[in-house]
Amino acid sequence: MSIETTPQVSVLIPVKDEEATLATLVGEIDAAFATLPETEYEVIFVDDGSTDTSWQVMTQLAADNPRVRALKLRRNFGKAAALAAAVDEARGERIVTMDADLQDDPAEVPRLLAELDDGADLVSGHKADRKDPLGKRIPSKFFNLMTNVMTGLKINDHNCGLKAAKTEVYRRVPLYGELHRYIPALAHQTGYQVRELAVNHRAREHGKSKYGLERYVRGAIDLLTVMTITKYGRRPAHLFGGIGLLSALIGFVVLAYLTVVKLFGGEAIGDRPLLMLGILLVILGVQLISIGLIAEIVLHRTANRREATDLIRERTPVEPTAQDAAVTVKKKVGA
Repeated sequence: MSIETTPQVSVLIPVKDEEATLATLVGEIDAAFATLPETEYEVIFVDDGSTDTSWQVMTQLAADNPRVRALKLRRNFGKAAALAAAVDEARGERIVTMDADLQDDPAEVPRLLAELDDGADLVSGHKADRKDPLGKRIPSKFFNLMTNVMTGLKINDHNCGLKAAKTEVYRRVPLYGELHRYIPALAHQTGYQVRELAVNHRAREHGKSKYGLERYVRGAIDLLTVMTITKYGRRPAHLFGGIGLLSALIGFVVLAYLTVVKLFGGEAIGDRPLLMLGILLVILGVQLISIGLIAEIVLHRTANRREATDLIRERTPVEPTAQDAAVTVKKKVGA
């Protein structure tokens, strides 16, 4: 690829201590795109705080191959931040993401791109025959099940690193924290067509996994974030107000019960914990409803009206009006 040629596909690869795999990975990517001779591509590595010689390997690969570029983050910011940095640098109309550990097979890239040609906006790989230890597969199945239930997107593997998408998808979905795990769900909620494709998965031969069980704790918290920004991002009063109304209703029922006990039973209620619970529930309900209304005011004052046009997928041709036709004729006559 010459310097003047604009790539059609950008392959984005976050890297954390993978010095032994990078050269092989570039060779496999080149081999995969050799089956697509008319497709120009670029490979963008992002060094996410590696402590080995990964950066030196990347810079050498970039020097030897004009299709390869490399970015180095100031420290380890996480996979989502690394992807966000790569997306900003991507020049292609389509983006392919994969991990740097060689478990994702670059030979699957042509199949993923074919799905985009067939109308998909994002295609997520599915590691149908996953080559990972049982200790990673079982929590992953539970994670995918919960994500399916809470986001409404029914796919088998939300967190597969091998994906292909139109670049606009990655520019629209938020990428921070651990939200890279929920890119398909975020794209789905934004109205993009998301598909899943079974892909080859390989056993890790070099290095070790950078993630432990703590990632599922962070992932669970981020799943709540995804639900909030996708289902209630445009109507926060429904989230806070709904919970607030439920809390206030329960508190009201508790206080009503104690009132009946006091008036008709003659019992003392001043030292009953139930009284304190009822009061706290009502106060909590009022506070949550107030937070929801304040959030609506903030959203109303800060919402960008241009975002609405970003949600439009296609347009029908605009027929010129009689006035437009008259203006066109007048211009031609004047010319």
